[in-house]
Amino acid sequence: MSAHLLEAVDLTRYYSVSRGFMKPKATVKALNGVSFTLDARKTLAVVGESGCGKSTLARQLTLIEAPTSGALRFSGDDAAGAGKEKLTRLRQQVQMVFQNPFASLNPRKSIEATLDEPLSINTKLSKAERHERIEALAAKVGLRPEHLRRYPHMFSGGQRQRIAIARAMILNPSIVVADEPVSALDVSIQAQILNLFMDLQQEFGTGYVFISHNLSVVEHVADELMVMYLGAAVEYGDKKTIYARPLHPYTRALMSATPALKPEDRRERIRIHGELPSPLNPPSGCSFHKRCPLAIERCKVEVPRLREVEGRQVACHVV
Repeated sequence: MSAHLLEAVDLTRYYSVSRGFMKPKATVKALNGVSFTLDARKTLAVVGESGCGKSTLARQLTLIEAPTSGALRFSGDDAAGAGKEKLTRLRQQVQMVFQNPFASLNPRKSIEATLDEPLSINTKLSKAERHERIEALAAKVGLRPEHLRRYPHMFSGGQRQRIAIARAMILNPSIVVADEPVSALDVSIQAQILNLFMDLQQEFGTGYVFISHNLSVVEHVADELMVMYLGAAVEYGDKKTIYARPLHPYTRALMSATPALKPEDRRERIRIHGELPSPLNPPSGCSFHKRCPLAIERCKVEVPRLREVEGRQVACHVV
C-alpha cells in the first residue's frame, strides 16, 4: 500500500471542442502529464496564471471528472476505471472548499441542514449522533450553536467560508482541495481562515491541495509548491527551497511580482511580455518560450521534461 495520501502519475485531461461549422474538432490539453504526491498533515500549493490548469486539476482530484489518462491513487487505491460503488467510497475521502462562499452554500437550507446532508447520505449515524457531530465541528470552526438554525444570507463572507470548511470536514476526509479559498475575502479575514485551515489540519491529519494565484498566501500555508503553466508543472518541490531560489524563469517572474514588506525580501521585478497562449494552439517546444527572456533555439523545438535540479524538479532547458 502507498505511504502517500494522494499520488498523481502523468495525469492528463483533454477536451474535444468545436471550432465552428464544418471545421474539425480541436483538442484542448487542459492538463498535460502532471505528477505529484501528498502526505498526511502536508499542504501542496498549486500556483499559476488563470488558464494554467489549476481548476481542471481540482476537478480530477475531487473525482468530478475522470482523467483522460494517467493514474490517481488515494492511499494506494487507484481511481482510474473505478466502478460507481468504489468512486462513491473514494469521493468521501476527498472534499472541496470553493472560492466563493456567497455562491457555494444553498440559500434555502439552514446551516445545520447543510452540514447534516453529507452525514445523512454517507453515514448510518442517528439524527442525535449527527447533531452532536455537527455541533462539535461547528465549535471548532468558530460557530455557536444558535448559528446552526440560521441561513447563509445572515452571515458575513468569512463566516460563510467557515461554514464551507465545516461542510468539507464533516465526513473527516483524508484530503481537502481548496480552490482559491480566501481570494473573495477581506485581507483582514484571510489570515483567520488560513489559520483555521492549519489548526484543523493538525487536529485531523488532513492533507491539503491549496490552489491559489497569491504567492503571499501560499508562502504562509504550503509545505510543497507546484508551479503550473499551460497545463503542465514547470517547477515542483519543497516550498522553502523554491522561495529561497526559484529556478524556472516563469517561477522567478511570479515571485518577483509578489509584494514584500521587508526591503531585503523584495526581488527585482521580472516582467513577462505577451499573453498566455491559447491551449487550443500551444507553441511548439517549451510552451513558455515565446514569453521567456532566457529562451534559446532548443526551447522552440523540444519540450522540456521535469528533472532534478538543486533539490527540486524543473522543466527548463536553460537552468
